Amino acid sequence: MTILPQALLIAGPTCSGKSALALALAERLGGTVINADSMQVYRELRIITARPTPEDEARAPHALYGIRPAAQPGSVAWWRTAALAAMEAAHEAGRLPILCGGTGLYFAALTDGLSEIPECGEPARAEARWLLAEHGPAALHAALAKVDPATAARLRPSDSQRVARAWEVWRGTGRGLAAWQRQRGTPAPWRFAAILLDPPRDTLRDAIAGRFTAMLDHGALAEVRDFLALGLPPSLPAMRAHGVPELAAHLRGELPLAEAALRAGRATGQYTKRQATWFRHKRMADPARTHIIHARITDFEQFSESERQEIIRIIRPPA
Repeated sequence: MTILPQALLIAGPTCSGKSALALALAERLGGTVINADSMQVYRELRIITARPTPEDEARAPHALYGIRPAAQPGSVAWWRTAALAAMEAAHEAGRLPILCGGTGLYFAALTDGLSEIPECGEPARAEARWLLAEHGPAALHAALAKVDPATAARLRPSDSQRVARAWEVWRGTGRGLAAWQRQRGTPAPWRFAAILLDPPRDTLRDAIAGRFTAMLDHGALAEVRDFLALGLPPSLPAMRAHGVPELAAHLRGELPLAEAALRAGRATGQYTKRQATWFRHKRMADPARTHIIHARITDFEQFSESERQEIIRIIRPPA
């Protein structure tokens, strides 16, 4: 019987303490921390996306952080390919791959496989871009709902990138994205353990407010100013990173900084609710190949001794 290599998933909402836990376990277990957050892949946004600091990266190997220019949107398929390569490199180096992030679709694609969607063609892609620019994401979402209601129901009307992608797929293949995604691909040839963090709501609210204040103290406003100076299209995913729209409004003179911070915190809090709901109700991976621990604390040393031993046991079971 083939013994699959082991990887650890650390998932949960924004500000739940994933990165700190991943780093602690990487130091203790000899791991490589691999990014599973869709915004932390972008090179220009270290502070506002709360990427690990250079000091953190010096404590343990990290991969897939800040590796992509914001002008080139990352996709689930691109990330899965990059993550599998990073996992294999870690394994070959004798290190435990520790995938850390809050993008549930990334974890699902990694563990369960990704459907193979045919190339949609440049005409469909150009039409989606034109409709988005001409009419806006809400109108394009309404048009999508008429021809592909199953996919439209999964998407927020404000999510311009995903709405345009869904239109492109429908137009280019004659079949909706949701229908394609029901045809799962091949699961990753790994055995997974997962820690799902789910702190209390009041703890998350305090953490979000404290983090944004710290970001401002460490130069988030200057980072966003430099980022906006690139003149990138507003439809790019990185333009919607938490805090970017609000600080952009402040820089345009539309909001006082305090109000921008308040709105950014509110938007992040709403997003964490959606993340927590996703992780509670979606299947992270094949239960036959995955052992999952649900945790409401994030400091490895705060776990009881039995909980610490369980984490270590599911990651490195006895031979």
